[in-house]
Amino acid sequence: MEDHTQITETLIQGDDEKLIILVQEALDSGANPGKLLNHVLIPAMDVIGERMESGEMFIPEVLMGARAMGLAVEMLKPLLGDGESSSAGKVIIGTVKGDLHDIGKNLVSMMMESAGFEVTDLGVDIAPENFIAAIKDQNATIVALSALLTTTMPMMKATVEAICESGLREQVKIIVGGAPVNQSFADEIGADGYAADAGSASKLAKSYLN
Repeated sequence: MEDHTQITETLIQGDDEKLIILVQEALDSGANPGKLLNHVLIPAMDVIGERMESGEMFIPEVLMGARAMGLAVEMLKPLLGDGESSSAGKVIIGTVKGDLHDIGKNLVSMMMESAGFEVTDLGVDIAPENFIAAIKDQNATIVALSALLTTTMPMMKATVEAICESGLREQVKIIVGGAPVNQSFADEIGADGYAADAGSASKLAKSYLN
């Protein structure tokens, strides 16, 4: 396969203007859009996720990369054949009821979209019944709950319980995250996993596909 190292490096640097030019040049010279997406762009976003986890990259740089990725995906989407852009899975994401924080959630949403997931972002202050309605509506396989306040952590538990009571628990994997949340809390409320940051959330979601 032809060498697309420059595209990878440009995406990691978050240079959206240069990335668009390079992707267009690759397409003009006959590159396959599906391969560009799945073998060049998505692996570059995985690198960004790993660097975020290890503390080598910070939120502003990650956002630049995610924005550049979004533009490249918009370019490629119309060129992809059936099946090439098939989503990795459907994710419902939201900040739980009573909590209005959205920066972390938005970042997770962008990283998951960049990894090929079809993401429905419900926003902030989302009641358990709204999560349940969205799971049914989208036939989702992953639910990501965010809470940034210790006072809204019980709402995460209530949301997990509501999903169990609705009979949808078998269908979805539940990921939780946010500053006051940790793995033991995730275990305690019956979630499937905990992610400390957007990179690891995306990785965790991918691990549930297999």
